[in-house]
Amino acid sequence: MTPQPSAPNAFLVRARTIGANAVRTGWTPPFLAERPRALRIAWRTLILAILALFLLWLLLYLTKGRFLKEPFEGIASTMAEREVRVEGDFQLYFDPVTIKFLAEDLSSANADWTKSEVPLFAARRFDSRIAPFRLLFGETVFKQLNLEDGHADLRWDGAHQRNNWTFGSDDGEPLSLPQIRKARISGTRIDYADPLLALLANIGIDTVKADRKGFEDAIRFSGGGSLRRRAFTLNGSLLSPDETLAGGRNRIALDARAGGTRLSLSGTLPSASQIDGGRFDVKASGPNLAFLFDFLGVAVPETRQYRLSSDLAYADEAWRFTGMSGVIGESDIAGTMTITMPENRLMIDADLASKSVDIIDIGPVIGYNPERLDAMGGAGAITRVNGAPRLLPDAPLRYEAVQRFDAHIDYRAGTIRNDHVPVSDIALTLDLDHGNLQLSPLTLSLAGGKLAADIGIDARQRPVRTLYDIRLSPTPMGRLLAGFGVSESGTTGTLAGRIRLNGIGESLRESLSTSHGRIAMVIPKGTMWTRNAQLAELDIGVFIQKMFEDKLEKPVEINCGLVAFTVRDGVAAADPVLIDTSKNVILGRGGFSFRTEVIDMAVRADGKKFSLFSGQSPVGIDGYFAEPGIDPISGDLLARAGAGIGLGVIASPLASVVAFVDIGDAKAADCGPVLSGARAAAQRTRGGKPRDDFGNGTPAKSEDGSATDEQKKEQRDKFLRGR
Repeated sequence: MTPQPSAPNAFLVRARTIGANAVRTGWTPPFLAERPRALRIAWRTLILAILALFLLWLLLYLTKGRFLKEPFEGIASTMAEREVRVEGDFQLYFDPVTIKFLAEDLSSANADWTKSEVPLFAARRFDSRIAPFRLLFGETVFKQLNLEDGHADLRWDGAHQRNNWTFGSDDGEPLSLPQIRKARISGTRIDYADPLLALLANIGIDTVKADRKGFEDAIRFSGGGSLRRRAFTLNGSLLSPDETLAGGRNRIALDARAGGTRLSLSGTLPSASQIDGGRFDVKASGPNLAFLFDFLGVAVPETRQYRLSSDLAYADEAWRFTGMSGVIGESDIAGTMTITMPENRLMIDADLASKSVDIIDIGPVIGYNPERLDAMGGAGAITRVNGAPRLLPDAPLRYEAVQRFDAHIDYRAGTIRNDHVPVSDIALTLDLDHGNLQLSPLTLSLAGGKLAADIGIDARQRPVRTLYDIRLSPTPMGRLLAGFGVSESGTTGTLAGRIRLNGIGESLRESLSTSHGRIAMVIPKGTMWTRNAQLAELDIGVFIQKMFEDKLEKPVEINCGLVAFTVRDGVAAADPVLIDTSKNVILGRGGFSFRTEVIDMAVRADGKKFSLFSGQSPVGIDGYFAEPGIDPISGDLLARAGAGIGLGVIASPLASVVAFVDIGDAKAADCGPVLSGARAAAQRTRGGKPRDDFGNGTPAKSEDGSATDEQKKEQRDKFLRGR
């Protein structure tokens, strides 16, 4: 035992003597001499209590509280529901006011369910000073901590419902560290395992000493591990400020890497172990933003390369990202984001905006491979399966990850850069609630019209079910098709429509391949520039006559039109395709398959006036979404059809149809049912008779009902079988 200075000992002896005499003689201060007897008794009781506390303090101080070792082990083991042992020296006393706690060769057994012989916590030396008054309010504050050769083994179970550091409960609480004002740590390691996140981490912690010109007792940490089978490394430090800085705040610097993903963080903490009140600058970059969110166990769509920066603050159990800015691919992004854990469930709330978005950057969001898009541009959206081109993306929804968190995201974008259709004023609200994902509403301006969509993805159970409801208000065809060669001059017709489909599956391809519903595009009265419409003119005599007379720019008057399909099990059949003009009527049969992306249609243009050279033969539209074909073959037609395919026109061969068809039929159409988008059964001639000369929900066949040739027959059979 270390000898104490003589002066304090003399003081203590004198104080004890005075107190004992006061109690023995019944001495009462003069100001209480004339007071009631009850007050005098209370005074003497207070003196006795103070004396008892003083003697207890003195006993602990002189013995260092070593006699409390066994009671401590018993009480700690009972509270932790596991064995707590101190094999070496033990001290617990007031020095003089703060609580001195020292334990050598300290260990706490792991939880029984871990079946592990490795202790939850062990240390060769644990030496600390604890603020006593904060303990009265249930708060542990280490004014000083010296830790040597420590090891913590932290684990969650496979269901992420319990962990080995939450005592007395089967519900695991997030790890909460006590406040540490000053620390000196050496040779200490933390192991962390979370099977649900597929996360393993091993972090080494040590202190760095510096002179008085810099920072003293900085805590340095480094290590690595793996997350979802991706290895990562990290290093950083907690830097206690030097004497010129007030407030006791600690600077933190951290750098983490996982493959090409890099996260850098710098800022301040209120104390070495207190995050609440911290403020940071964050920078992140990498090949795919989805890899970064994997660290949170959050499933976000894949992206192209990104660079982001943000201010970050943690307060009231919320991480708040403000002043976010950066780029994803070739698109800018800015806004705010808040991450909280209400009822121990991750919640993301974000308000984001972009000035300009490149159409290629949207590709990964809906399931295209970002690496292929980086290498090949829009052509990277097309893959081949058994020699056949595929356009629809098949990246699966991460079912389990989507169910683990909730989100509310508001997003706005000024324009979408693409080569075909002007798109602007995009607004989207995303809500995710326990696996139920709603993209509603989604609105945008499309070539002077408005497109509104509500898309619901119900991943609360398997199989995942998706509902698409997309509505297009009357949109000028001149502007809509300008990117495909149609001039706005002379084109006054408009296009309106709706797509409503319901399918099951965990990718865009699967949900459309199983979908049921209807697709309808309505063309009210207007005009179209003849030079483009006449490319599909089957009346060869009229076409040549117009060509030599240089009258190709005379508008064709459209009375009405309906391009509609009924979808069953991913197969869309014309129901009906009918466009009536002043000179002719277009009729269509057949359809296309979301399963195979095969197109099989026959379109006939019947003129309303006689022409000697009018063949009235149907034109076949075949091939695939990515590679449509036209029969009879025309170089101009193929060029126009090919212009309609690419990442900018993904979901429908409809653009190819509208781009090439001529407008004609000898019979006049009753435009009432047409403009209402009614099915084929509701269509009538001007005389009121039912029409039976266009698609009625069955695939295309030649005029006599048989296949045109063996190749057509084989393709049609595949179309019908959905293979």
